[in-house]
Amino acid sequence: MSTYVYAITAASHPSLPEGMGGVGEPALPVRVLKEGELAAIVSDAPEGLRPKRRDLLAHQNVLSEAEGGGPVLPMRFGSVAQDDAAVTGVLAERVEHYLERLEALAGKVEYNVKASHDEEAILHRVMAENPEIRAVTEANRQAGGGTYEQRLRLGELVVAAVQSREAEDAVEIQHTLQPVADAVSVGPESTGWLANVSFLVDRKSAEVFFTAVEQVRKSHPHLDVRVNGPLPPYSFVEPGPSEPAGTTTGSESGRE
Repeated sequence: MSTYVYAITAASHPSLPEGMGGVGEPALPVRVLKEGELAAIVSDAPEGLRPKRRDLLAHQNVLSEAEGGGPVLPMRFGSVAQDDAAVTGVLAERVEHYLERLEALAGKVEYNVKASHDEEAILHRVMAENPEIRAVTEANRQAGGGTYEQRLRLGELVVAAVQSREAEDAVEIQHTLQPVADAVSVGPESTGWLANVSFLVDRKSAEVFFTAVEQVRKSHPHLDVRVNGPLPPYSFVEPGPSEPAGTTTGSESGRE
């Protein structure tokens, strides 16, 4: 049977509560596979696994319980290996890497930051910043709205200016928050968001990170900045970036 992987830990990691259940209906028993200095928290993989609320919560519950005993390398929901031997094989093959990651991520959490433009505010901003847009707008106004070609030209100028501002704002958000984080991982492009970036933050420094986020909001009133976290540091475990080689991965957490 396939093996569902929740996390990688040190072999010395405290045991989970006896009888703890994970994904599946009914919940499949969670167990630990040890290989040298490492261990993997796993269960059997249920047939037809889908990202249903119950299984997403079960996955998160196992991670939360495991994190209470020390650093873990969290797997994303849906990480499945062929069998137990495949999991222990990866642990043996990548022992140095995973031990380094466990040390690097100890006491760290992930915050995912997404940002988008307030439509009305960004239009006012590009108008104020772009003399050509102001000139074309005024010419169209004096011409009673302008011809179709003139209105099309204005639209093209506005779209280009907004896209340019999106790129600039995305870079500025990352550069502003990067100094108060230990690492940065840029997420995939997502419809509706100009930035999708995860930051690795020491739990004890979370207040400093949120202060920096508030500074971004105050200095960029045309932005809608949203923070999701604290999350397990999914985005900072390699490869993939967060699942053992040889697993198949379902939906991601926190970065959609």
